[in-house]
Amino acid sequence: MQMITDILGPAADYHDALHRLDHRHAVDVLRLPRADLARRRLRAISEGGREIALALPREVQLYDGAVLAIDEDSALVVRVETERWLRLAARNGAVALKLGYFCGNLHWRVRFEGEELLVALEQEDRLYHDRLAPMIAAGEVMVLPDRESQPA
Repeated sequence: MQMITDILGPAADYHDALHRLDHRHAVDVLRLPRADLARRRLRAISEGGREIALALPREVQLYDGAVLAIDEDSALVVRVETERWLRLAARNGAVALKLGYFCGNLHWRVRFEGEELLVALEQEDRLYHDRLAPMIAAGEVMVLPDRESQPA
């Protein structure tokens, strides 16, 4: 298991070296969900199969493109998974308040786009739909189609 205790810097600072290594298929990726970026300690397996243990100092924050290791033969770079969102619309203002209260009680991470409420899908989609089923069945809440590009 490889122990990582610091971030070397952003991928942009290592552009040339990463480019050379990428041509040799020697850049390994540690793909993480966005929620894991706040963690300081975690164990994970890279896309190349390396076991990684992170033990970062309190003041160090993970981010997309963080270079965790690099030498002449290989590199390890953090990549953040694309976030998926469940897009919801409430029938009226009263239902919108109810929906917001409901999502807050479940500690769902949300954001707003105009009159739409977006819920970050951090578990199986089915779990969110099951919880919302009574409001959907009553016609209070509508699940809207997903859009291609949804910024975080």
